[in-house]
Amino acid sequence: MVYADSLFFLFSPSGNKSLNISATAILAVIAVYFLVLVLMSWWTSRGTKNENQAFFNANKEAPWYLVAFGMIGASLSGVTFISLPGAVGLEGANQQFSYMQMVFGYLVGYAFIAGVLLPIYYRLKLVSIYSYLEQRLGRSSYKTGAAFFLLSRTIGASFRLYLVAVVMDGIFRASGWDVPFPVTVAGTILLIWIYTFRGGIKTIVWTDTLQTACMLIAVVLSIFAILNNLDMSFGEAWESMKQADLGQWFFFEEGWNDKNNFFKQFLGGAFIAIVMTGLDQDMMQKNLTCRSLGDAQKNMFSFSLVLVVVNFIFLFLGALLYIYLAKNGLDVPTRIVNGEAKAAGDLVYSTVALQELSPAIGLLFIIGLVAAAYSSADSALTSLTTSFCVDFLEFDTNDQQDKDQEQKQKQTRKLVHIGFSILLFLVILAFWLINDSSVINQIFKFAGYTYGPLLGLYAFGLFTYRKVRDNYVPLVCLLAPVLTFVLDYFSATLLFGYKFGFELLLVNGLLTFLGLLIINRTKTSSTDILDETT
Repeated sequence: MVYADSLFFLFSPSGNKSLNISATAILAVIAVYFLVLVLMSWWTSRGTKNENQAFFNANKEAPWYLVAFGMIGASLSGVTFISLPGAVGLEGANQQFSYMQMVFGYLVGYAFIAGVLLPIYYRLKLVSIYSYLEQRLGRSSYKTGAAFFLLSRTIGASFRLYLVAVVMDGIFRASGWDVPFPVTVAGTILLIWIYTFRGGIKTIVWTDTLQTACMLIAVVLSIFAILNNLDMSFGEAWESMKQADLGQWFFFEEGWNDKNNFFKQFLGGAFIAIVMTGLDQDMMQKNLTCRSLGDAQKNMFSFSLVLVVVNFIFLFLGALLYIYLAKNGLDVPTRIVNGEAKAAGDLVYSTVALQELSPAIGLLFIIGLVAAAYSSADSALTSLTTSFCVDFLEFDTNDQQDKDQEQKQKQTRKLVHIGFSILLFLVILAFWLINDSSVINQIFKFAGYTYGPLLGLYAFGLFTYRKVRDNYVPLVCLLAPVLTFVLDYFSATLLFGYKFGFELLLVNGLLTFLGLLIINRTKTSSTDILDETT
């Protein structure tokens, strides 16, 4: 996990080197970038007959290939953009290309989503995926699942937008502009609100495509710039990576105590994909904009294959950055932690892009960073609004509703959209007031615990024929993350030195599943939802 304050260092160069580009130029390019997003919003939302349907599911008219490409950016973030390349060469056991082990696990998870979850969502004609829980387990289960999503996505989106605001704050300070941080935060959220308030997911399908393209162009051109600087071909660079012990993909030697053990990473990747894509309203809302189940499945399979290539490109860039530092006699950037200087991998890309390469690459880095952060944050505001309207205000999402009802729901949706914008603003300010990166990262980690109960709820619904005592479900879903936290905290003592990694999600889901078994009451009929689907 990258430290929350890492982006402050983007505009506080180490050593005596200054930035390769003026902050004013950066602001000008970002302004043009957001102007393009606003124009895309106007273009995609013009002539819309039913704004609610466009906002919630893009009128089921989104081209699957655009959805697939845009989801690349949405699955990453500003955190990933700067931290994934930097992790390749950090000191410690088995870094290198070990992340690809998890990426291969993603493929299994995405295949499950395409083959099992999407057919259910499309057959039931869901707008909010958590409606499934009501039909399968009961009303309390449904509300609990939706509430866990709202909590997790609010914290996660706020964290990512906080990083964007930090970047903008750094640019303002470098320009000599004394802009209060709360004003910067408000502007950051206002930009998202402006280009999503009308078109919602219909607009985001297109803006995510632009933002994914910007992010990938930045990374690919950074690679070419570094290769040119080093006077290397791709083949020569790969040989240099292997010689520098930066190119290993798979790790089996140290067993289960190694956090990067292949089996731990692979299984973790599979379940992370299932939970954080297949059981996440934010990600699945994009899939549900496709015209048909077949298109949605094509989207998922093509997205998963392209994501493998994209992650390899990020890791290749990371290894190349460390080769560049070594060839030019440069030290890895450091950060002071508890009075001690420690290597900061998440600062490697920014340091090289902003201090060593051409101004054009520096600008592309900033645009790529902002695009990566916004592509994962803008859809969050839309999905939060959708989930609250459908799951808690119980909107009628039938496109045949009368005009008066449609107009009333449209006004309510706009108020909810504004309400969540204000909520994100308040949570980001809370992060700023805390001003402690370790605390903020713990809050972000806590938000991840809320996906475990979702995994347990859906696993119980899909793979058993039993009902539950629905009123007890919220208690089970609250206890499971607490027990998971306790087990994680004392794991080294209780499990002979074993420390959990990504498999903690599995433990959380299993505890939820066992809790649901304890409160089960009877078997369902043979017309269970999974039975019908298969």
